[in-house]
Amino acid sequence: MDLIWFLVVGLIAGWLASAIVGGGFGLIGDIVIGVVGAFLGGYLFRTFGFSAGGGMLGSIIVATVGAIVLLLLLRLVRRAR
Repeated sequence: MDLIWFLVVGLIAGWLASAIVGGGFGLIGDIVIGVVGAFLGGYLFRTFGFSAGGGMLGSIIVATVGAIVLLLLLRLVRRAR
């Protein structure tokens, strides 16, 4: 059951990040962006000493911030080529 919640949070975060930054990647792409963004967001929040609180909403916020950072980094890499 935890895997399903993890994927749901990844999907929501990926979709939100795509809506904010622009350019969606489809269902699977948004899930991947959201899941990777969750790891990146968790790392960034711990590094800078921030806390988004517990629960589902806090997880979505952290994952969305990480997914936004990831999408912006992907755009920078695409432009550099």
